[in-house]
Amino acid sequence: MKLIIITAIREFEAEIKKQLKKAEVTTFSFKNVSGFLDTSENALETNWFSSEMNITESIVFFAFVKIENVDRLFKGINEFNATQETLSNIHIAVLNVEQTNLN
Repeated sequence: MKLIIITAIREFEAEIKKQLKKAEVTTFSFKNVSGFLDTSENALETNWFSSEMNITESIVFFAFVKIENVDRLFKGINEFNATQETLSNIHIAVLNVEQTNLN
């Protein structure tokens, strides 16, 4: 069993749910969150129309995933990201689970 964490802009919510379903992940949790990007280190010339602190409507998903389904989920998300023309992507991380009471 692995714990996966997925973050993205809120507009990708439906796509994330689609990818979870394709990877046979039927149980998950998600929450709307505020994404934050500190651009204060960027030169002002390259950042004309935005402030130094950018907050984006984002979403985070958590799920316990069977080991055999993790690669399928990564593959689907990576394929989706490769087709994006925007700067934003779906981000996914996998964590080892040391102990659980899940069956």
